[in-house]
This record gives sequence, C-alpha cells and structure tokens, in this order.
Amino acid sequence: MKKHDARNRTLKITILYFIFGCAWILFSDRLVQQSFIEKNQVFFYSITKGLFYVVVTSILIHSLIYSTLRETLDGKEALRNANEELKKSNELYKDLYKDYRKKQALLKSLIDSVPDLIFYKDTNGVYMGCNAAFEVFIGESEKHIIGHTDTDLFPVNEAELFINRDIDMMREKTSKKNEEKVIYPDGREVILETLKTPYYDFEGNIIGLIGISRDITERKNREEKIKYINYHDNMTGIHNRTYFDEVRESLDCPEQLPLSVIIGDVNGMKMVNDAFGHVNGDKLLQEVANILKECVREEDVVARTGGDEFTILLPRADGQTVKEIVEHIRQLCDEKRHAENSEIYVDIALGYATKSSPEDSLDKVIVLAEDLMYRRKLLEQKSLHNDYLSYIKTTLFEKSNETEEHAERMAKLSKKLGEEMGLSEDELDELELVAMLHDIGKINIDKNILTKTDKLSDEDWREIKKHPEVGYRIASSTSGLNHIAEYILCHHEHWDGGGYSLGLSGTDIPLISRIVSVVDAYDAMTQDRAYRKALPTDVAASELLSHKGTQFDSNIVDIFVNSVLFESK
Repeated sequence: MKKHDARNRTLKITILYFIFGCAWILFSDRLVQQSFIEKNQVFFYSITKGLFYVVVTSILIHSLIYSTLRETLDGKEALRNANEELKKSNELYKDLYKDYRKKQALLKSLIDSVPDLIFYKDTNGVYMGCNAAFEVFIGESEKHIIGHTDTDLFPVNEAELFINRDIDMMREKTSKKNEEKVIYPDGREVILETLKTPYYDFEGNIIGLIGISRDITERKNREEKIKYINYHDNMTGIHNRTYFDEVRESLDCPEQLPLSVIIGDVNGMKMVNDAFGHVNGDKLLQEVANILKECVREEDVVARTGGDEFTILLPRADGQTVKEIVEHIRQLCDEKRHAENSEIYVDIALGYATKSSPEDSLDKVIVLAEDLMYRRKLLEQKSLHNDYLSYIKTTLFEKSNETEEHAERMAKLSKKLGEEMGLSEDELDELELVAMLHDIGKINIDKNILTKTDKLSDEDWREIKKHPEVGYRIASSTSGLNHIAEYILCHHEHWDGGGYSLGLSGTDIPLISRIVSVVDAYDAMTQDRAYRKALPTDVAASELLSHKGTQFDSNIVDIFVNSVLFESK
C-alpha cells in the first residue's frame, strides 16, 4: 500500500512538472516573440527566461526533493532508532524469557519437592498440570495426565465423587477441605486430606482450581490411637469410665428402651493382690473383662468404671434378656474357677436393673443395680472367703514343701502345747488357726525358691523373709482372719530380737506367735526334706533346747519338750 502511494505521488509531481514546463515554454516563447522583434533581444530574453525557468524549477525541485528526502532520512533515522529499540527490546525479552524459564524451573522444582500432591484443573475439570507426588499417585507422567479428567484417571465412583466436589467448590466460590481413602498403584491404602481452592483471571472470573492433597494416614492413626487410649482401659482393653459417661447420654433415649444396666464388682480383689501379687490381680481383672465381653451382645457396652467395678449398658434389652446374660456370666466364672489349669480365682458380684419407660431415670436404675450388687456381695462374702482360703491353701500346698499333713500336725501339736500352758478356749482356737495358716504368705513366693534343693542365695532369703508380711496382708483382708493377722506377722520373731519381720524380742512377741515358732521349728526338723533326712525326736528336742533364750521362749520350749513331746512318745 505504501509503495503504491509513493508511485502515485511521484507520477503526480512528474505530470505537474511536465505540464508546467510545457506551458511555460510555449507561453514564454510567444511572449518574448511578441514583445521583441530584434533577434538579439529575443535571444537574450529566451536565455533569460530559460535561466529563470531553471532557477524556478531548481527551487521547486529542491523544495520537493528536500521535503521528500528529509522525510526519507527522518524515516531512516526513526527506523534505525526503532531497530535499536527493537534490538534492545529483543535482548530484554530474551533476558526476561530466560528469567521466566528459570523461575518456572525453580517453581517446578519446588512443587516437585513437596511431598503433598499438587494439581490444577480448568473449569471443565481437565488437568492442566501437577507435581511429581501426584504423578506417583496416578502412576503416570505429567504429560500423560494433562488434558485428562478424573473420569480418565480414577474408578467411576471415585471420579464422580471428585467431580461433584469440584462443582460444589466452584459454585460456592470458596475453598473446600475433605478427606478420602484412596489406593496407590502399588496397593497402599492411604487417607488423603485435600484442599481445593478456585483461582481467577484479572476480571475476577473463575478459570480453574488448585488442589493440594496431604497423606494424613499416620496422623489419623495417631488420632485413633489417642482416641482409643482416651476411651479404653489400658489394663483390660475394654471401655473406660470416660467412654461410659459419654455413651450413656446417647443411649438414654426412647429408641433404645428397654435399657438395662449390669454392675459387677470383683470379689476378693484385695485378697488376690495380697496373696498372689498385683500381677495376678491384674490378670484377674483381665479375665473378668474377657468373660463379660464374651457374654454380652455386639451392641452392648462393657466398661471398667472403677478399680474392680465393671458396668454394662444393654440397649433394647428387657429384664429376661439381662437376666440370661447375668446367668451366663456367673456360669463362665464358675467354669473358670473349677478349670484344672486355672491360676486365679474368678468371681464377681452382679446386680442389674432395667429402664422401661422414658419417664424413668437412668441414674436411679444404676443405683438400683448397685444396691442389688452390694446385697449379693454381702450374701456371698462368707462363702467366698471360705472358698478363697481353700483355694489359697490348696495352691500353697501344690507349690511348696508344705503339705496338708504339715498343717494338721502343726494344729494338733500347737493345741496340745496350748492346753499344757493353760490357754483359754478362745486362745486355743486362735492358736490352732494360726498353726494351720502361719505360712500362708508363701503363696506369693516363686515355686523354684520354695522347692530349691541347693543352698538358698541372699536374694532367695530376702524373698522367703517376706512371707510373714504377705500372710499378714492376706489375713487382714479376710473376714474372720483379721484377728490372727498379727500372730502370722510375728511367727518368725526371735526371743533375742534377731528374727523378722519387725525385730521384736521377749514378751513383745505375741504369745501365740512364740508357740507357733517352736512347734514349726520342731516339725520342720522331724520331716524329710529334699536336701536332708528327718531328724529323730530327741535330736530335734536337743536343738530346741540349745536355742532357748535366743531363738525361742525358754518356758515354751521346756513345756513343749517335757510335756508334749514326752507324752507323745
């Protein structure tokens, strides 16, 4: 277009110049010829007008050429300047482009180094890019992910879930956070927490979304572990008081009626701890918890609500249902007690009640269950303690050199000695009982120590010397035995103060303990042991006499040797 304009302009100037030149020549020649007759004058003026024409046309041509040439030169200068500016712009563009590429590479490296999954899509759900972690998650490279949708990359159900969440997020124009379980190509199942955020153009229109997904599997596992710890009893593995208090609120509603409650209290817990140690006490609690779990239904809630107290909530369970469950619990406890390999005595007092109408108070129902449980505990207490004593004595005889015959001999000889000393009927009863149960604390000692044939080590002796204290605790916690607890504690004290457990001496040692000490020493010497044969009666009597005033009360030894042993011969 510019070349065409230049041609037209040039042609126009040329035509004008030609017309003007021809007109001037014709007009000036005629004017000169008319004005002058003489040839000299005509020649002169012809030259003059020719010069004039040359001057005028030169000025005109100069004017035309100057403006055009000036425009051309100015154009070239401007073009040269423009080229310089363009060159600078190109260099700047190259620098900017290199800088941009560097920043893009840095940004890509940064997002690829992030362990979280990062991706972005357009408004149609088409993936526009992602980081390396997302590539691993999908199992494809970025170039194979770009241009695809969730439908192309995920199973139908997952794809529909993701697409619907994208639509909701862009419709509400706000960030959305959600969790989902997903499976990696290598089969790993993880929990992802995904934050999706819309992004906009300069006019404020949504042009896509950015998503960041974080693997929170470990965190969720920790949360679940903490939740489990908060809501479960560490020892038994069943629910604890905190969980019980929370769940009772949710179950106390008309939909769960009739709502029954069972409250149980482990019988003889203190005696088990004293007799067998706290480790076995813990085993007892665990065994009770296992029995309760085995007997209830899946929807029932079993909780340890106190040291040795358990509570069960039974939604939609009437009186007959809860009664059957209670009977099942009692039956299993009985079977555990009589099992051949049973190491602990399992028994639990149970009370139960039922909330049948919405107007009833669950608190009152729980109180009713507690009252029934305590009544049962009182009724069973005497029989229970007798059973426990039999169980403890049987266990003691099984794990040590002590036998039932030893206990009977001790009772017979002690009673005879007490009669010779003139003890009252009540004192004789106490003496006979102590004689039979004086070593009951040995139940807590390792069987290997009690049956050891080699010389006992210092550590072994330290364990042996604990049995009077253990026996004292057992007797103290047993109804009907607490009055003889002190005698059991002191039966290894020496007259000169060299015994144990309290280091008493002389008459500070209870009389019954002093009597049992003499009889026990005699019976031990006159019975066979794995490490020695039994001593004859006279040799044993001599040993007792040789320790008068040091280990034993002299008066008691004299009466025992001179009256009981002599008569027994």
